[in-house]
Amino acid sequence: MLLTGSFPRLLDDKLRFAIPKPLRDAIGHPDECVLYLAPGTDGSLALYPEDSFMRMASRLEQGSSDGRDVAAFSRLFYAQVQRIELDKQGRLRLPIELAELAGLRKEIMLLGVRDHLEIWNREAWETYLGRTQPHYDDLASRVLAGGGAPATPIIRTASGASPVEGDANVRPGQPR
Repeated sequence: MLLTGSFPRLLDDKLRFAIPKPLRDAIGHPDECVLYLAPGTDGSLALYPEDSFMRMASRLEQGSSDGRDVAAFSRLFYAQVQRIELDKQGRLRLPIELAELAGLRKEIMLLGVRDHLEIWNREAWETYLGRTQPHYDDLASRVLAGGGAPATPIIRTASGASPVEGDANVRPGQPR
């Protein structure tokens, strides 16, 4: 399964939105599809089909050299993950606490990101895209050359500061 594309969506009053048909086809029939909604990175939410979620959980289980980081992340992550099901119309309802965590309002962006979907506040996505897109060639050369890229790219602003250095609580589109 390969999930790709960017899809503007509108949340209704019940915090529901429709998954576009190309993505529904990729993740499976609503009657058989189990999804997990979790806090994402950069102020987004991550929506994992069950098989992708289990692979990610397996990677977490393998841990790292710092067990404290794994334990802290696991607590924060799994305590907020919720199992989500699509309705017959291919819609899903966001739990209010996760919608608030990501600052989701009426306009959202749904992104296909290889094995999962990301749900962004549309303004935050546009800010992130505006800040990151100019560095696409540099990111591509580092990632495709096999050297990999940092989990969060270091992108310098006009002042020379990185928007992610020293302030992990700042989300895209939020003032420092």
